[in-house]
Amino acid sequence: MTTAVRQTTINLRAKAPQRSLIDQAARVAGKSRTDFMLEAACEKAQQVLLEQTLFALDAARFRRFQVLLDAPVAQGAALRKLLRHQAPWEA
Repeated sequence: MTTAVRQTTINLRAKAPQRSLIDQAARVAGKSRTDFMLEAACEKAQQVLLEQTLFALDAARFRRFQVLLDAPVAQGAALRKLLRHQAPWEA
């Protein structure tokens, strides 16, 4: 088993009840406080970022959107750049 070396420090202050709650949950999950907090923070960060890509359409606009999605993709530099772009949580 290899252990990843952490490269940066994140400091935060918490109230005693918050720390106790986090510690209790970490124990139940079988994780260290740090691992538990990092996992929870990363999950929340992904959720926040993914929510920024949600949009709503009425029925007519949704049908038009589906037509556009089903259309062949134009190959080009912009598409290659997009496909090479890494998601923020994968960086």
